Amino acid sequence: MKKVYNIGVEATLEVIGGKWKPVILCHLNHHGQIRTNEFRRLIPGISQKMLTSQLRELEQCGLINRKVYNQVPPKVEYSLTPYGHEMEPVLNLLCTWGENHVEKLIENGEEVLLMQRDDDIAVQKLS
Repeated sequence: MKKVYNIGVEATLEVIGGKWKPVILCHLNHHGQIRTNEFRRLIPGISQKMLTSQLRELEQCGLINRKVYNQVPPKVEYSLTPYGHEMEPVLNLLCTWGENHVEKLIENGEEVLLMQRDDDIAVQKLS
């Protein structure tokens, strides 16, 4: 059956939709190559099962590469493919918009905590 999209964003969300895929892609965009355990440190709220599932789906879509090193213990690294790198402007805009949104929430008196990683240093923003 032919897929029908009513608007382009539907096709985008089919590939990167959900809570974790954009987060995974943003981390890969910022850090380059990331090992599985590093993802668990960068995304503490994700379960191992969900991480594995999301990584597999992103790999199947052609957005990320999975490189397995033949060693004990096994070493697996993930990185963006050239196709995945095409998402960089979108990912950067999403991150910037989110940071601006948090600032707006703080200005409105809401208690918000944004853990922002710049050069692997966690910065907290709290009203």
